Amino acid sequence: MQTLDDQRAFMSESIIRLMRRALDAPDLAGAVTPILEELVDRTAAAGSAYFQTDGLTPAFHARAAAGYLPESEGMNAILAHGLPAETPLMQALRGSRLPLFYDDTTLSSETEGFPDLGVCSLAAAPVRNRDGILIGAFLMHTFVLHAWSTDEAGVFSAVAETLTGLTARLAAEESAVLAREAAVSAREAALRALGLGLEYKDRETRGHTDRVTDLALRLGRQVGLDASALQALRWGGYLHDIGKLAVPDGVLLKPGKLDAQEWAVMQGHVSEGERFADALDFLPPATREVIAGHHERWDGTGYPRGLQREEIPFPARLFALCDVYDALTSDRPYKVAWTPGEALNEIGMQAGRHFDPELCAVFLQLLGG
Repeated sequence: MQTLDDQRAFMSESIIRLMRRALDAPDLAGAVTPILEELVDRTAAAGSAYFQTDGLTPAFHARAAAGYLPESEGMNAILAHGLPAETPLMQALRGSRLPLFYDDTTLSSETEGFPDLGVCSLAAAPVRNRDGILIGAFLMHTFVLHAWSTDEAGVFSAVAETLTGLTARLAAEESAVLAREAAVSAREAALRALGLGLEYKDRETRGHTDRVTDLALRLGRQVGLDASALQALRWGGYLHDIGKLAVPDGVLLKPGKLDAQEWAVMQGHVSEGERFADALDFLPPATREVIAGHHERWDGTGYPRGLQREEIPFPARLFALCDVYDALTSDRPYKVAWTPGEALNEIGMQAGRHFDPELCAVFLQLLGG
């Protein structure tokens, strides 16, 4: 039986593999199938599959599978002709942004037809293109009744979200018109998935990646950053703490104060993040600057290099404000969340010490009204 730490470790490792496949995979099946196989190994699912529309017929065709599929005439028909678009499950996925879980397929009209295939329990996640249109479905199933556990649902949801970016990219690349745009979208989805993978490991920071990135983009727009600078900032937001994947759980998840040795290990996440960023040669310099510099302080007391004032790259100075604000206003093992007013007051007091005073004034105006 997998422990929660095992599941988190699996997710962190899988997210990294998915990101690499999203960037390098030559085809959809080659990218997705190994991940489906590992998912089957890590849950009670007997099999898992990905269905995708070809845009020409009103059906969703199997593009990748792992484990055991139902052996029946009905399943053979689906493999030959596709899963009809009007299938109740596909209709349900059109109206859902989140995965759907069915412990007993005989009890829901949305799983009509699956009991006839021999599928007793089912989980399904929608895959959409950049316009929000349903283009596929990621499924896993059992042949005996099974109540999906919280851990299984978490693993399935996280993997499905990552696979959404991967499969949407590969589907788009199959169309020459969208190939260039798809490459950018794939990188975007894969980088965000890395940030979410870290959150799965450290559940106390759940939602931090999206919150702090959105806030940084608001501040970036307020100071007039252009589209390319905002993209670099957004990618920096996704990856700013990626080096924490290399921090041992005993340090990362410690509920109390870190001792000097543990703090040194924690600070090492910045250099680990830089090392990771160096391996991705498509990252713009500003993205790397966020990763390397968001723990530096205006007065030179930050880490890892003790940079001060304008020595700290502008994107890092901007992102630091947003990162600290979100940390202050979030519950953590060592503190309760501060109110927005308390956090803004503290940030104002740190102008010229922790933060660039000019940027700090803009930030306070943006959030303080």
